[in-house]
Amino acid sequence: MKIEVDTNVLKNTLIIVALLLLIGGVTLYVCNENFRVIINTYIFKREIIEEDAKNIELSGEDNEFVYAYDKYIVILKNGKLDFYNSSGNKEYSIDVTISNPIVTSSGRFLLIAENNGQKFYVISGQNIVWQNEIEGNINKININKNGYVSVMVKGTSYKNVIITYNSEGKELFKTYLQSTNTVAMDISNDNKYLAIAEVNSSGSTIQSNIKIISFQKAETDPINSVVYTYKEENNSLITNIKYQDKAILVCMYDTGVHLIQEQKDEVFLETMEDTAYMDINLKNTVVNIENKQKGILNTQTQVIFKNINNKTESLYTLDGITNNLDSCGDNIAINVGDEVHFVNTSGWLVKRYKANKEITNIVIGENIAGVVYRDKVDIISL
Repeated sequence: MKIEVDTNVLKNTLIIVALLLLIGGVTLYVCNENFRVIINTYIFKREIIEEDAKNIELSGEDNEFVYAYDKYIVILKNGKLDFYNSSGNKEYSIDVTISNPIVTSSGRFLLIAENNGQKFYVISGQNIVWQNEIEGNINKININKNGYVSVMVKGTSYKNVIITYNSEGKELFKTYLQSTNTVAMDISNDNKYLAIAEVNSSGSTIQSNIKIISFQKAETDPINSVVYTYKEENNSLITNIKYQDKAILVCMYDTGVHLIQEQKDEVFLETMEDTAYMDINLKNTVVNIENKQKGILNTQTQVIFKNINNKTESLYTLDGITNNLDSCGDNIAINVGDEVHFVNTSGWLVKRYKANKEITNIVIGENIAGVVYRDKVDIISL
């Protein structure tokens, strides 16, 4: 007897079975740690051990400086800035007269300056876009994704002077601060505002202030260019600021995180008793890391990502205590001793690196990271 099979029924049945297997696999991946480790190691290739990592050899001398930028590991030594790709191959070198660097980057721009010196360079790709040498001693630097630069200088008649430049190196204006210490500064992504975080410790209590300066006003009337000032009244210490999209200024204090937008200050996140670290350098996201006791001898780290636009939260958990962290773009590197977890702002593991010894230094860019030892840099592609 011939049995006829309805192809549509068979097709629908196979689709349902495939969906059930997919749902079951995803559920098992999310809920079962051992299964997740197997999938991450053998399917997604997210587990990297030290012996298998591609690396760049270092001389072991103290004058080597390592930084991660865009898709490169950057090494400065003897006036040479070498750029290495994810395979550990040197792609190009740039000559810079820098020996004791401070470095920052945003998007395709890299800014490097002589700490307490006078020279700085703006670099994009293989080229020095422009460079400058100024009076005074460079103390802090900042660059936005469009290549606009602010440089804070000490050693003049003022306590701090901040010089702001456009992407072609033209000086736009100077900001003079006579009685406060500048903690951080940042230029908005639309090139319209310079935000300054400052602390006045001359009184009986610490006074943290945020000033927002209009580029348009500063270029014609620098003295009256401040369009918004916020004074924190709770004796909180400002530690960092970061502009995000829509000209939202994220301000980190020792007591939590505030958002400033359209001349309004909002408490976004408060530090809790278990808070170990907070970070505002991720894209449109604030991260709060809490250490939670798990049993008598074990501690679990909870990494909580909170989006500044829609206030949604994502959670990533790992065993151990966070020693230090670094972040850039959509990824954060969490060092728990002999492991580094690279996690994105959605709370998903991107890569996990396992070492044979204690890890002390990590550098991270938007597409690459490096675990830095005295004699080598192990490369992690993100």
